[in-house]
Amino acid sequence: MMQFIKFSTRKSIKLAIVLTALLSLQGCISGIVLGTLGIASVVNDRRTTATQLEDESIEFKANSAISNDEGLSNHSHINIVSYNRTTLIVGQVPNSMLRDRAAKLVGDITNVTRVHNQLRIGNNSALTTRTNDTWLTSKVKLALTGNEKLKSTQIKVITERGEVFLMGLVTQQEGNLAAELARNVNSVKQVIKAFEYQ
Repeated sequence: MMQFIKFSTRKSIKLAIVLTALLSLQGCISGIVLGTLGIASVVNDRRTTATQLEDESIEFKANSAISNDEGLSNHSHINIVSYNRTTLIVGQVPNSMLRDRAAKLVGDITNVTRVHNQLRIGNNSALTTRTNDTWLTSKVKLALTGNEKLKSTQIKVITERGEVFLMGLVTQQEGNLAAELARNVNSVKQVIKAFEYQ
């Protein structure tokens, strides 16, 4: 017997608004596909719809700030993820001065409440390393999805040079379980929790 997800009227209206905004911005078939695939994440997310949109805005503004800084854009490899207004910065910079500058630029963005500066000082990662990181992220997500005690859509996984960063709004028990599952995935060098606990 098939089971259907029940949406509250309010949640359905918010979801419709988000999807409409996505579709109007994308204006193409890929937008429809991405919007459809993202439905489960949007609906099951513990953040409000407004906060989800705000996180997208923070990421856009942070990436723009980094791109507009000549020293950072020319000499660094930086990825920025925002979750519930907490921002994670990962990647590589050549020195501590640029590391601190990146954190300041991101921290100065309106509505950013916390910055996890996990930039490493060193050479930019190679394309093969980034490809491996993408594969490793998929393996960690699969491990989280396979555990019935977790709702994997509530945990964001980011991998940089084999280090796995976990973000989300979770209980202490959920955070510990997710970290343990991630640690047991082959090729994971280290797991760093950047959770916000409920």
